[in-house]
Amino acid sequence: MDKSESESIWVTVVYARAQHQWVKPVELQFGATVQMAIERSGLLQAIPELRLQELEVGIFHRRCDLGARLRDGDRVEIYRPLHLDPKEARRIRAARSKAQSARTASAKSR
Repeated sequence: MDKSESESIWVTVVYARAQHQWVKPVELQFGATVQMAIERSGLLQAIPELRLQELEVGIFHRRCDLGARLRDGDRVEIYRPLHLDPKEARRIRAARSKAQSARTASAKSR
């Protein structure tokens, strides 16, 4: 059954920090966009550092733009910026692990 223009849909807008997450159910008109959902959620007012035009967003783990149309039940996700490139983070962890292994091996050989 197709939704008509007069019917509403429900979506969830989510955003997370290391210590807190926001999950906001939002009712919108059929045909609403990701931008409309974010604006209606109140997160832009609750979290002042979020700037609408700078946000990376997605629907169920798939990146999209702010103009993407929503369907009933969608989850709009606001992504945090990466502080470190994932490949660089892996290199750092590998170097730490290698250094730890070397220290352990030298301690055992004494």
